[in-house]
Amino acid sequence: MPSFDIVNKVDAQEVDNAVNNTRKEVENRYDFRGLHTEITFNRKENNIQLVAAEEMKLNAIKEMLSRNFVKRKISPKVLDFQKPEGTSQGHLKMTVKLQEGISKEKAKEIVKEIKNLKLKVQPAIQDNQVRVTAKKIDDLQQVIKHLKSKEFGIPLQFVNMK
Repeated sequence: MPSFDIVNKVDAQEVDNAVNNTRKEVENRYDFRGLHTEITFNRKENNIQLVAAEEMKLNAIKEMLSRNFVKRKISPKVLDFQKPEGTSQGHLKMTVKLQEGISKEKAKEIVKEIKNLKLKVQPAIQDNQVRVTAKKIDDLQQVIKHLKSKEFGIPLQFVNMK
């Protein structure tokens, strides 16, 4: 039976490229010269650390990071900006978590949306993804088209179409 998976995955290499591009952009901007600024990507913990001298600079880095994510074809929706914290040197530090996978609540929302279509498809929640099966590929394509038009707050990818 034909099926596909709905997932939310982030390509770590593309994230690394976006972070490096942001770092280069910060180094080349005159308004950041002489100010302490750090941008580091931690692959293991799946987050990005931002350190800036002041809140205005931190906001500028956030905008640059989002813009570079778009340039690298990564949805900025995966960026979960945490609250800024002060450091012992008087700078501001912010953790940016990368949202991967589909939470149980979001998965239930997606399944409900699929069932509301009244098509002959079977959505099933599997760990952090949703698998949709049907007898006809046309029904699966209709589901994909419908889900692309909806907003769930996270980027969705449709993979493993069999």
